[in-house]
Amino acid sequence: MASIAVYSVKGGVGKTTLAVNLAWCAATISRRQTLLWDLDPANGSGFLLGVDPKKKRTAETVFSADRSPSKLIRKTDHDNLHLLPADESIRTLDRQFSQIGKKKRLAKLTAALNKDYDRIIFDCPPVLNEVSAQVMRAADLVIVPLPPSPLSTRAFETVVDEVRGSGKGHPPILPVLSMLDMRRNLHKQAREANPKWPAIPLASAIEQCAVSRQPVGALAPRSPGARAFAQLWTAIERKLAKL
Repeated sequence: MASIAVYSVKGGVGKTTLAVNLAWCAATISRRQTLLWDLDPANGSGFLLGVDPKKKRTAETVFSADRSPSKLIRKTDHDNLHLLPADESIRTLDRQFSQIGKKKRLAKLTAALNKDYDRIIFDCPPVLNEVSAQVMRAADLVIVPLPPSPLSTRAFETVVDEVRGSGKGHPPILPVLSMLDMRRNLHKQAREANPKWPAIPLASAIEQCAVSRQPVGALAPRSPGARAFAQLWTAIERKLAKL
């Protein structure tokens, strides 16, 4: 089992879209049993997959009293892909982690799921706090989406510092240019400066994911966006194989 965090300290960078589409690629292209774990209180991953959280139990309850997350995990309309949805209760998770005083609580829960899942993908909240620190301790790889802009470069430097601060055995980081529009000079310059970084284009098919509430690979499998996500997932699998 490998766990992958999709993380940024800056909102509006395509983080949730990236997490959902990578999870779909893991489940559909690699045919791996995949869990998408939404840790963002906006529940964007659940929305994009057409799955709403249950109201009987809140998402933060899985972190207390050594409870298993299995009762909150939901099936999606896509084979091999399950979702652990978020809700507003996740906003209190940082305080809960501080209260229970267990710095590897998320890592322990993740390890307990390895008998059921080959890949666990975290859709992380865009914050720097104990939640993000817990994710870094649980992840084998950190994916950082970066729209081409000077502010995104600063955000990436912040993420690098956060990951390195998680300990000596911190996970590797893979930056990804997101929402890349080669018609714009600034985007062209960013691409030329980082030619080896994977890139996801700004594309109408990807934007339609939020309208149809399904991944681009299911919505428009032959589109440039779908091909870009598939290529990115292949690069991720190769990187994981070397860890």
